[in-house]
Amino acid sequence: MRAGRREWVGLGVLALPSLLVTMDLSVLFLAVPKLTRDLGPTSSELLWIADVYGFMIAASLITMGTVGDRIGRRRLLLIGGAAFALASLFAAFSTSAGMLIAARALLGVAGGTLAPSSLALIRNMFGDGDQRRLAIAIWVSCFAAGAAIGPVIGGALLEHFWWGSVFLVNVPVMALLLATGPTLLPESRDPSPGRLDLVSAAISLTSVLAIVYAVTSMAEHGAGPAATLLLLGGLVTGVAFVRRQRRLAYPLVDVRLFRSPAFSAAFAALVVSVFIVAGTDLFVAQYIQLVHGVSPFVTGLWLLPGVIALIVGSMLAPPIAGRVRPGVVIVWGLVLAALGLIAMTLVSANSSLAPLIAGTTLIGLGIGPIGALGTDILVGAAPPERAGSASAVSETATELGGALGIALLGSLGTAVYRGALGDRIPDGVPSRTAVASRDTLGAAVDAAGRLPADVGDRLLHAAQVAFTHGFVVAALAGAAITLAMATIAAGSLRAAEREA
Repeated sequence: MRAGRREWVGLGVLALPSLLVTMDLSVLFLAVPKLTRDLGPTSSELLWIADVYGFMIAASLITMGTVGDRIGRRRLLLIGGAAFALASLFAAFSTSAGMLIAARALLGVAGGTLAPSSLALIRNMFGDGDQRRLAIAIWVSCFAAGAAIGPVIGGALLEHFWWGSVFLVNVPVMALLLATGPTLLPESRDPSPGRLDLVSAAISLTSVLAIVYAVTSMAEHGAGPAATLLLLGGLVTGVAFVRRQRRLAYPLVDVRLFRSPAFSAAFAALVVSVFIVAGTDLFVAQYIQLVHGVSPFVTGLWLLPGVIALIVGSMLAPPIAGRVRPGVVIVWGLVLAALGLIAMTLVSANSSLAPLIAGTTLIGLGIGPIGALGTDILVGAAPPERAGSASAVSETATELGGALGIALLGSLGTAVYRGALGDRIPDGVPSRTAVASRDTLGAAVDAAGRLPADVGDRLLHAAQVAFTHGFVVAALAGAAITLAMATIAAGSLRAAEREA
């Protein structure tokens, strides 16, 4: 049955939480200097303020998707929207670092309800395959738009108001969702959901949180014993979760779906696509600001071509998939993203931003169709009554891809940076300053500004060259991984289409 006007207006309502979930991932970064002055967090507390939101989203997705199947996806969306608004107020008026960390954690749990419930509602509102692909493409585009406008809105607010104002944007948007959702969104749930297995919920939360925290910690501090043990513990717990799901009559995740080559290939393609976006974004923002000396706000504007390309790619995917098999579109999207990564390898400490912008644009055009069509394959593979669980699997793929991209590509680039800078630190740099400069480019830039001009300039140039070298190596590694995924996806999706 084809959707009508009410469903398309309802899609506009579902776009609201999609925008905010990703906007709140990026909007805080610009507020860090002001909140640091007001709250005086330690370096560890500041790290948790930035990271706990994403951690809690990733950890709660699978459980929240299944809860929506049981209590109703619209009900969960509205509960999550109300909780998101209240947590935003809590965050905006926090008076200590601990209070802000708690508020960000609550925001993450509330955010974990919004993505799977909104995607599950789309699955049930749009029964026609072509319409559903278009609706999901719009939904994916809203996530990209949220990431793009977060720094812009945050920067504008911080010009005139205190740091907490960046969270108050959430309140009127969620109020609009609560006012229009009951009228425009149909309720849907699994008519025979079975008992919610709380043990599985605890295991999944523990596994995902441990893995995401461990790989992020490795990216920032290296593969120390604690992070390694935590990662291994998360993986072992994940295996235990999968085994438990196989035995349950009403599992949190139907792991049998992964027996389908199309489902597994789409899941892996989503992981890799977010892997390269998150991994390269880590370098792109630093390259523009610390190598080319561009302000954070203008850096956000330089990043817009890639975001616009991602939105365009997402919106072009459904009509193209109507003429070409979706599997072919996904494979060529991966190839296009790999070409974008290869374009990035042309950057140098003295080059213009042209290779970088060309690379981010090609990556956006390639990743957009993967997000739209890959999500549609994952959600469409499950029956409508299990839409929440399938939506949570899709969102978990993106969260894991992001964490792995930051950890693996970030660690590779950092290792190359440290090796390339090595003994190239000029004479006259104090030993403590040299150690800090070898750690990050930001520390080297800061140190260069405090040294005598001739020594500082030489240190800055050496650090910028070393960082660019690390960026290029990480981009090459990302291109190799993406092309390998394209090869695997081509075989898996072709086999699945023959079986169909």
